[in-house]
Amino acid sequence: MSVVGSDKVVSPPLSLFPARTIWNLALNNQIAVPPAYDNERVYFGIDGERLVAYTLADGAQQWLVAAHPLKQPAVGDDLVFCEEPDELVARRAGDGSVAWRRPLPDALSLAPAWNSGWLIGVTVKGSVLVFRATDGHPLWTRDIGSPASGVPAVSADRVYVPTSDGRVVALRVESGDPVWERKLGGSAGDALAIDDRLYVGSKDNFFYCILIKNGIVDWRWRTGGDIIGLPAVDERHIYFVSLDNVLRSLNRISGAQQWMRPLPVRPVWGPLNVVDRLVVGGQSATLYAFNLKDGAAAGNLEAGAELAAAPHLTSDASAKVPVVLVVTRDIAKGAAARLVTRRLEPQSEPLTAPLPNVIKMNADEKKP
Repeated sequence: MSVVGSDKVVSPPLSLFPARTIWNLALNNQIAVPPAYDNERVYFGIDGERLVAYTLADGAQQWLVAAHPLKQPAVGDDLVFCEEPDELVARRAGDGSVAWRRPLPDALSLAPAWNSGWLIGVTVKGSVLVFRATDGHPLWTRDIGSPASGVPAVSADRVYVPTSDGRVVALRVESGDPVWERKLGGSAGDALAIDDRLYVGSKDNFFYCILIKNGIVDWRWRTGGDIIGLPAVDERHIYFVSLDNVLRSLNRISGAQQWMRPLPVRPVWGPLNVVDRLVVGGQSATLYAFNLKDGAAAGNLEAGAELAAAPHLTSDASAKVPVVLVVTRDIAKGAAARLVTRRLEPQSEPLTAPLPNVIKMNADEKKP
């Protein structure tokens, strides 16, 4: 607990566990691509070449339009950006209407990425395309010789692109001019830029910390399998999962391992930082939580069906109660979404044993 001023007490956010359900939503269709989010809505590309938006507050459908997203949409500037056959399409987040369309020279190797007004895509032939997000105006193109193999990171005036041929390429985001590139031992994964460092895993079974000023590897950590997904981070530590089914915590600056924990599931996405715990999911019906401090097991969340997408924290860091959206799939019923948060009141349970010191009365004693 922290105290601000002389008389105002600020309580820390509550943990997600024990959790309760806010709402359940049956999509009655399978999802075609992973969902995208903003502060108000979740966007699903569903079977039948459609894009549908639901409000996060109550799970109400807001709009449904014909669309053919090929990869996970990107969201920003009150727009939803989708790669569709041969083009990029931006739709208004409020009603799904088309704001702009731009042709693509080639298919994208990964989903488009939005950051601070920039819309970034990397083609299968290795061209980085940058557009002004608000109107789709092409700003620059740079050939880097390899498609992207992980989500690019944007920080300050640079974009960092992980490539399939095992490099991380740093470009100036305003012009596309090269700054540096760093060769890794294998295809690079999703990148995360924090302060003066870039964190990225590789298929050579190493997790790398790269100095963004010059591309020099500050440290690396060996694992027993490929690193999966985007790492999670807090003020001091970086957390990631790998295909040796292990969750690790390293010091962000030194790379020293703080702890490691075996996972009961094969991870499919990076860990999600929810207040005081890391939530990890795979191709199962259970999400597993671990304490940030020591990695100890700290609760499970039963989703009811196999997970179809990475869990998503819908509340920001300042929220007093965390809210997480979980998306599942069922072969017969289709996909479903469930919004969960902290249960604030204890759950009532039926009595399974008699009360102590019960006084029994005979029939005569019960008469007035």
